Amino acid sequence: MKRVASVLAIAATVSMGAMSVSNAASSDEPTYDDFTSQTYQDADHQYIVNGDIPLSGEKQLREFYQQLVNPQQSDALIINTVYGKDDVWTATQAKNLTYCVSTKFGSDHGRVRDAMASGAAQWEAASSGVNFTYVSSQDKSCTTRNNNVVFSVEPTKTTQYIARAFFPSTAKRSRNVLVSTNQLFNAGSWSPSNILAHELGHALGFRHEHTRPEAGTCFEDNNWRPLTPYDSSSIMHYPQCNGSSDDLSMTAADREGIRSVYGS
Repeated sequence: MKRVASVLAIAATVSMGAMSVSNAASSDEPTYDDFTSQTYQDADHQYIVNGDIPLSGEKQLREFYQQLVNPQQSDALIINTVYGKDDVWTATQAKNLTYCVSTKFGSDHGRVRDAMASGAAQWEAASSGVNFTYVSSQDKSCTTRNNNVVFSVEPTKTTQYIARAFFPSTAKRSRNVLVSTNQLFNAGSWSPSNILAHELGHALGFRHEHTRPEAGTCFEDNNWRPLTPYDSSSIMHYPQCNGSSDDLSMTAADREGIRSVYGS
């Protein structure tokens, strides 16, 4: 996520990449080379777009760019799609989303652990089909290479975002939630729990609500399917993209959306 001035959107300044491109006038579209040079590349070599979404390699980045400069109109909560199919976990997988919290968080480990548990609990309360399980025994070896958990929660020192996550279709080698603790615990009205709930929304397959045409700005791409009517207060909606929430809290439409995918 990101922040613009004093307004948070889970990343700390609308990052280079998708947001800066989508806010530009269509008559002044950047070239692919310009877009690439302005897009932040993380320590693991993934490109970060839309504030907190990682793309693995230049092929995905080029596909993303093409969606930005050649948008096609598409008719609350929205689900990511890959080749036209919903990007979600199977019913069995969704009930066993195991994770660890790296001991590299040091003195912040306990706070990150608690924020993760609280953020996960928000989605679990909305749907009995979702269950995040913290596996503390894996904390000392908590990386994407650890096959004893579905994903890892690890620290990052970047100032480009507060936290970033992944989608269900993301390869295991890139399946982590990276957290900048300095920003996570100094995000004003946005609680650590809500910030990480937003990121776990991505992990469940949900996209940024503001990519919908109703937002009128911050278009990302058309690889999504609407689950509920447009919701400017959604936990998945950046405030600087004409959002109406001041605390990133989960809404009734968010709960309705997750139930439509993973059951009540």
